[in-house]
Amino acid sequence: MAHIAMFGVDAVSHTLPSLEILRELVARGHRVSVINDSRQRELVEGTGAELVACASTLPRGEWPQDPIAAMRLFLEDAVQGLAQVRSRFDAEPADLYLADIGGYGGRVLAEAHGRPFVQLSPTYVAWEGYAEEVGAQVMALPGADAYRADFAAWLEREGAVTTDPDAFAGVPPRALALVPRAMQPNADRVDEERITFVGPCIGERSDQGTWQRPPGAEVVVLVSLGSSYTDQPEFYQQCVAAFSGRPGWHLVLQVGRRIDLEALGEVPDGVEVHRWVPQVAILREADLFVTHAGMGGCAEGLLTATPMIAVPQDVDQFTNADTLVGLGVARRLDTVDATSAALRAAGDELLGDREVAARLAELAHAARAEGGTSRAADLVEAELPGRTAGA
Repeated sequence: MAHIAMFGVDAVSHTLPSLEILRELVARGHRVSVINDSRQRELVEGTGAELVACASTLPRGEWPQDPIAAMRLFLEDAVQGLAQVRSRFDAEPADLYLADIGGYGGRVLAEAHGRPFVQLSPTYVAWEGYAEEVGAQVMALPGADAYRADFAAWLEREGAVTTDPDAFAGVPPRALALVPRAMQPNADRVDEERITFVGPCIGERSDQGTWQRPPGAEVVVLVSLGSSYTDQPEFYQQCVAAFSGRPGWHLVLQVGRRIDLEALGEVPDGVEVHRWVPQVAILREADLFVTHAGMGGCAEGLLTATPMIAVPQDVDQFTNADTLVGLGVARRLDTVDATSAALRAAGDELLGDREVAARLAELAHAARAEGGTSRAADLVEAELPGRTAGA
């Protein structure tokens, strides 16, 4: 039995992708500690792992539009988070450290303690040339020099071996990409000596509840904008106008915690409104998915072979939406264009196109073939001293 420590990020979209890997490692007899905010306790402890509570400073609402300001929030959270748990892990270092892409403390401790490190990426990874094509533009923005200087000073102060912020925050020596390879930009330029695509590690998620197609529901539509972009009553009203009142159609709206439900107005028959839903369970039954194109939702849509209308809201979602369109399994509508007429037309096009269904079947098969949870756990174990994959 090994002690494996996972440094997470206080966001559901970052926590969910790795949960099944943690569950599998626990089932294989390892002691797994997860460093994250207590708001993630229920999700973490549901895997059998121990939560090491570490208060987060990340915002719960809107994020800054400035990329450097957003990056600094992650850095500042990592700095204060590591300070909360450093003495504990200095006294009893883990045998191996895992970390989300924003869990910088995991790699710091791995290098300071001379232990192996594996990044679990919930989104796409950097490719060869990324630093020049994308990173250089970001790091030329105002405030970037101060950000890099503060990052470097922290790494040196904490005893990390890698003290160059660009190298530290870039591609680590070992990473697992928990997304379908089909969603990866420039996949042919990814260094697969260091990065392995294992695909979505979703599992049954029975703890989130179940859902069954109602009697007479010939077409089921799920609408979800994730957890951060949900206070949009006008958008939900357009969805209701687009998909309700059609014979045999059933609409499920996940609207999150931020919206005033009364702002939706009267909800007609054939429409369910919930703050949270068992999304994977519904997608296994659904015929159409209206999504903000977060990477988690995209992966779930592909794995369940569900056609998607992508309505991106922020950050990587615009790229994800375009990728889905390029794969031939989605239509993209920007929020201002997502009228009831446009939503209905996009949905009818997707459901009426046999090539969409065939392409989704191919992509779902390819995603499953990447190995998922079992392969990811094998590869994590392979990094333990004296271990090999599957040993």
